[in-house]
Amino acid sequence: MNLSRLPVRQVRRHLSAELDRSAWPGTLAPVRQLWDEGVEMGSATVLVGENGSGKSTIVEAIASAYGLSVEGGSTGAEHSTRRSESSLDDQLHLIRNPGASRRGYFLRAETMHGFFTYLEMNPGTSRIDLPFHEMSHGESFLDLVRDRFRGPGLWVMDEPESALSFTGCLQLLSVLLDRLANGESQVLLATHSPLLASLPGARVLEVGPWGLRSVVWEDLELVHHWRRFLEDPGRYHRHL
Repeated sequence: MNLSRLPVRQVRRHLSAELDRSAWPGTLAPVRQLWDEGVEMGSATVLVGENGSGKSTIVEAIASAYGLSVEGGSTGAEHSTRRSESSLDDQLHLIRNPGASRRGYFLRAETMHGFFTYLEMNPGTSRIDLPFHEMSHGESFLDLVRDRFRGPGLWVMDEPESALSFTGCLQLLSVLLDRLANGESQVLLATHSPLLASLPGARVLEVGPWGLRSVVWEDLELVHHWRRFLEDPGRYHRHL
């Protein structure tokens, strides 16, 4: 794959950014590692970690630094209700590849209802949008991905499994693989799903108090826990 055609080559901190390691999100080890070491971006990067680990904070900051609306949408979206994100996006510098696409889209499950309403109230000038509110959450999410993730670009998602069944997650993987096939698209994904974390060819970063570490799918704590739970749910029930 020609990495020079991907939209983003590296994410690192602005050299002039003022960093406060004593205040959130600087108290998070993954954020401090991002500041200190940066992150190389390949065709697909998957962040996996517990709630509060910092994976969504990093993903939304990269999306915002790229120019995407943090509540969902493309670089042209203006949907905004109440800003609750960190200032991490202002501290990041995205190293882009010359001549690569500047298109992109960000989808996060927690804001989809409001985002669908925004799309219905602001249809494109040359199109009639999909009837999102007339569809199930999963159906609308998948149809939006199929419709918006087209051509070269940076496609960012935060915990899309919240909207999807097992079959829906498989369908999402199929769509992402199809989009990555052009060699000029990137996927950045934060997830709790071992299924989505298995995206072929993706670099998986496990996020936690250690920071960011590259882990093969089989060695993810997430995968180990799910395997043990499915083998014997009672092993976990005893600790509830």
